[in-house]
Amino acid sequence: MPNIVPVSDLRNYPEVLRNVTKEQPVYLTKNGRGSYVLMDIEEYEKTQATLYLLNDLTKGKKSGEEKGWVSSTDVRAHFRAKANEV
Repeated sequence: MPNIVPVSDLRNYPEVLRNVTKEQPVYLTKNGRGSYVLMDIEEYEKTQATLYLLNDLTKGKKSGEEKGWVSSTDVRAHFRAKANEV
């Protein structure tokens, strides 16, 4: 169940922060509407990394569709050549 509290509860911020866990962010409302989210920093960083990865995957898919896909044989050859350089 989501942890939803009014932003005015931040007057007692230690209590609000105690309710923030990795699995459970705290949603703050203002005038009955969602306004802010307090979340664990590790969970935030994980979310950001996921967004960056999805963005890069989307760019790769778009590039493949526009410029053509690379065969798995060519990919293997590329990485074998790189491994031999080392």
